[in-house]
Amino acid sequence: MFDKTDPAPGTDTADIPVTRRIETDICIVGAGSGGLSVAAGAAQMGARTVLIESHKMGGDCLNYGCVPSKALIASAKQAHAMGTGRPFGVTPAEARVDYAAAKDHVAEVIAGIAPHDSQERFESLGVEVIRDYARFISRQEVQAGGTVVRARRFVIATGSGPLVPPIPGLDAVPYLTNETIFDLRERPGHLVVIGGGNIGIEMAQAHARLGSKVTVIEGARALGKDDPELAALVLDRLRAEGVEIVEGEQVERVTAEGGVTVHTGNRSVTGSHLLVAVGRKVKVDGLGLDKAGVAHDRKGVKVGADLRSKTNRRVYAVGDAAGGLQFTHLAGYHAGIVVRSAVLGLPAKARTDHIPWATYTDPELAQVGLTEAEARKRHGARLTVVRAAYAENDRARAEGRTDGLLKVMVVRGRPVGASMAGPMAGELIGTWAMAIANGMKMQAISGTVLPYPTMGEIHKRAAGAYFGPKLFESDLVKRVVRLVQRWLP
Repeated sequence: MFDKTDPAPGTDTADIPVTRRIETDICIVGAGSGGLSVAAGAAQMGARTVLIESHKMGGDCLNYGCVPSKALIASAKQAHAMGTGRPFGVTPAEARVDYAAAKDHVAEVIAGIAPHDSQERFESLGVEVIRDYARFISRQEVQAGGTVVRARRFVIATGSGPLVPPIPGLDAVPYLTNETIFDLRERPGHLVVIGGGNIGIEMAQAHARLGSKVTVIEGARALGKDDPELAALVLDRLRAEGVEIVEGEQVERVTAEGGVTVHTGNRSVTGSHLLVAVGRKVKVDGLGLDKAGVAHDRKGVKVGADLRSKTNRRVYAVGDAAGGLQFTHLAGYHAGIVVRSAVLGLPAKARTDHIPWATYTDPELAQVGLTEAEARKRHGARLTVVRAAYAENDRARAEGRTDGLLKVMVVRGRPVGASMAGPMAGELIGTWAMAIANGMKMQAISGTVLPYPTMGEIHKRAAGAYFGPKLFESDLVKRVVRLVQRWLP
């Protein structure tokens, strides 16, 4: 394996004769979510735009990440539903899973979205697309194959790929990553997952529902970036569905014994297939950033809040390459910042306090802003944490999906974070992302009228939990009400 942003082994731009030179306004390296968004915006606003991509248009999200994983999860959800209808008066039936057909569904979903990200579409927008490896050869020039592009501004949008840790023996056994698991046509008999983050946990539940035995091995705490109380709701569901989750066990080595065997300090687990999902590696190696005078490290390009390189102001970085949170929607947000700055010449800075994320398990897990622990550390006694349980939501009761919780962290009447675990949490978290992004107060939530019954009413219940004590437990309010009642005609 080699990083897809690197030239193929043995290739050096110095060995490739230059056959063409281009001068342009903006040159983007990488056709994932962030790069495509910058290219579309820049070209449609009239900037001369060049987009360089060495692999698949659409990047990791379309081809190996968000899209295929959610498509496979949808297949797994259908299989699971067949055996869980008894509480609703529906006799359970054993799901007969055609794993290859489920993968056909994944491929069809990708194919349906691909034209939107295609080279043809972007060329129709006026973007010049070059399909080759890119490497900086100076502070103002990139070479891709035989073409040298000289640009006023560059945008590095190379994304990230699966991190493969140096586990002894791993290079001697077959293993899967998110870049290869969706090509698998035969259902794993026993899938062993190294890594309990969102990718590992999502794939664990999906494969368990599709009929595989699944074991997850996590060196620390599974779903460790999320609120522990809410993560526990998700992990308990997975365990109830038969997924074995081993936490606090570091993998020491891997051997080919009866399949693939993963050894920790206290146990050995043998499976038919191994998925490595321990994290992501930013793709900046091989770009020649040193020749461009662009400071970087293993986390990505060192940028300021304006997403510009701190050492070469002609260069921007977006998405994973910018060295922060690694989400497709963040890359799209970054693209808007760069278009504003590099195309329109307007000041723009990125922020992260309003960026949500979600893990698409069942129940879903979502977060925006500060977790409870982070908020307590930052705001101390000024913090109020309000809770609303799905069990108190009438729609959740009607659907028999009452396992879930919303927690909102509030400081001086404004939400600074929200954590959710439960049905549609990834959809519902958007309300709090909007509130935090726009500095809204809890009063805006409580004053919103929502259709009944909907899951979204959980937001109003949280707002009610915030205002309730102030209104119903206040002696002052009660005295004022008594006076008002005395004087009302």
